[in-house]
Parts: sequence; structure tokens; C-alpha cells
Amino acid sequence: MAFVITSPCLHEKSAECVEVCPVDAIHSGKNMYYIDPDICIDCAACETACPVQAIYAEEDVPDEEKEYIEMNRDFFPV
Repeated sequence: MAFVITSPCLHEKSAECVEVCPVDAIHSGKNMYYIDPDICIDCAACETACPVQAIYAEEDVPDEEKEYIEMNRDFFPV
């Protein structure tokens, strides 16, 4: 997975990240957005567009947000 959406996105649901994603990898869940790891092309457009700084490259996800790596993966069925 290239990028991960984390807790600052909870209940935020601004769509700036969705609008800039060139491959439609970001999908809306009940309380936040999620990035499909099979579609993401690691372009970083979403990271810079996020108004709440909720998006990180997987290797840069803060320790307290690591659970969101699996949450993003689990949102999309295999």
C-alpha cells in the first residue's frame, strides 16, 4: 500500500483527496475515506490535498496511527 488515511479523517469527509486522485483509489466509508492499496499508484496527490493532514505514505504513518494501515486494507474485499 502506498498511502494510508488515518484518524484525522474520521467524521471529516472533505473530498479534496478524492477529487485529485487520478486512479479513483479513494472510496467513502461510513465515517471516513479509505485508499484501495491495489489501485493506489503512489502519486502523493491526495497527501498534499488533504485539508486535515490525515494521509501518509505507509512507511511514514505515525506509530499511534498504525492500526489505520490494516483498516484501509480491510475496507476493500480481496
